[in-house]
Amino acid sequence: MSRSPIFLMTWLMLVVAHGAHAHEIRPAIATASFSDARYDIEISANLEAVIAGVSPQHKDTDESPNAQTYNQLRELPPAVFEGKIREFLPQYLEGIEIRFDAARVQPALCSITVPEVGDTARARLSLLRLCGDIPAGARAFQWSYAADFGESIVRLPAASGGEAVALWLKDGAQSEAYLLGVGLEQKTRRQVVAQYTLLGFTHILPKGLDHILFVLGLFLLSTRWKPLLVQVTAFTLAHTITLGLSIYGIVSLSPAIVEPLIAASIAYVAIENLVTAELKPWRAFVVFGFGLLHGLGFAGVLHEIGLPRSEFLTALLSFNVGVELGQLAVIVSAWLLVGLWWKTKPWYRARLVQPLSALIAAVGVYWTIERIIG
Repeated sequence: MSRSPIFLMTWLMLVVAHGAHAHEIRPAIATASFSDARYDIEISANLEAVIAGVSPQHKDTDESPNAQTYNQLRELPPAVFEGKIREFLPQYLEGIEIRFDAARVQPALCSITVPEVGDTARARLSLLRLCGDIPAGARAFQWSYAADFGESIVRLPAASGGEAVALWLKDGAQSEAYLLGVGLEQKTRRQVVAQYTLLGFTHILPKGLDHILFVLGLFLLSTRWKPLLVQVTAFTLAHTITLGLSIYGIVSLSPAIVEPLIAASIAYVAIENLVTAELKPWRAFVVFGFGLLHGLGFAGVLHEIGLPRSEFLTALLSFNVGVELGQLAVIVSAWLLVGLWWKTKPWYRARLVQPLSALIAAVGVYWTIERIIG
């Protein structure tokens, strides 16, 4: 085998191995509410990562040179870690900007809630409640979260003539002005399409490693476009159905059930690649069933961010389009890197399909066990 296939296998092995960690850094979620002359902001965040100085450039805490400090903080009982939070609080509040009419205000800490330790392989989300007085005559509220702390989602309540919204902010960006008693200026349909298409795409690339591995598992068994597109279409149709039903509140299933099953679906597809060299007729039906599970997984991010009521269906469909574009990007990239050059080689299955499927299967099994135990 030439050096190029060896390089590719090494690269893919590193990608798969990276997936064996479950310390993903998720955005902090700030939920704001306003009543009379008071404001209240509840922040749900992985404060161990913030205090340990885990850079948001790392998608996984284990990648950080401060991983050991993070892991030590993650093992602290709630009362002890609360003390660490209070020690760090001045620095944390320095990185949070709450503004009324562009003037920064200093919030008070009203409460801290730290969950029990639980599974140390999973992020612990602590709750901080900040509160304070709204300056007299203030008309507009803005929020920003320090880039060093990571991304944030700020949830803003519905107001007269407006609707509840959630803004995903990156790189320390400041939110647009929220007019008290009025809400945000309503986005155009084009803006909604652009926002939610991008959100769906980034949920696959680069953030959706479990979905990436599932799609790669589909790709590895057959690099012919027709059967591959049949599988992807079945998968897309299925996840569209459950995503829509979940968002509309018709179907609901606990993440404690969905996440292990998604991991099991990755393992199943990869194991099937090992035991058969050709695409079986039932594969599309199996993929459809797994797509129903993945749709419930996709629903989680939309529940966090929310959908605009005025453009609910537009946002939902745009998110699905973004997801589909992300999946196609994975397939096209894999085809350009692998299928285009080596699919006709006699060693293709033995030296690429089987080893990579075995790695994906191992990660899927590992995740399944980890998510059940956790």
